[in-house]
Amino acid sequence: MVLMKFCSKLFKTLHSKEDPHNIALGFALGSIIGLTPFFSLHNFFVMILILALNVSISSAFFGALFFSYFAYLLDPLFHQLGYFLLVDITWLQSFWTYLYNIPIAPLTKFYNTVVLGSLVVSLTTFFPVYFGFKQIVTFYRAKMASKVNNLKIMQIMKANKFFQMYQKVKLQ
Repeated sequence: MVLMKFCSKLFKTLHSKEDPHNIALGFALGSIIGLTPFFSLHNFFVMILILALNVSISSAFFGALFFSYFAYLLDPLFHQLGYFLLVDITWLQSFWTYLYNIPIAPLTKFYNTVVLGSLVVSLTTFFPVYFGFKQIVTFYRAKMASKVNNLKIMQIMKANKFFQMYQKVKLQ
């Protein structure tokens, strides 16, 4: 039921009049949460951004879910990048020491190689993810939306009594 509700919200978002910019920005912000370990201070700030900005919360959730599947596969690469930044670049070590001694900075867990590596990767891929997903949403709405609505599974979902009841309850 939860998966059906999630799919319903995702399709509703894609078919809504919502600006592709808001959908893509939500997805890109969700990619930061999905690529990095969840219990980090920066993810708290990203969640506040998602709630404060006019972005699609369902696309942010979808982005976090989508990228979290890849994050576990990429953890060894995140570790290598984080280790390189923390240990191998010697001129940055005084910066890391200074940052560690600031009272709130250790809460970011930057000293963890996986956290630092995944945060750097998620921040560098933020704009490509945003622009790529914006193109996907625009393409979907222009070329695929009518075809997806005519699929048998979508008609079954729309005809499903649980789906109809959910739509009635949601509208009230």
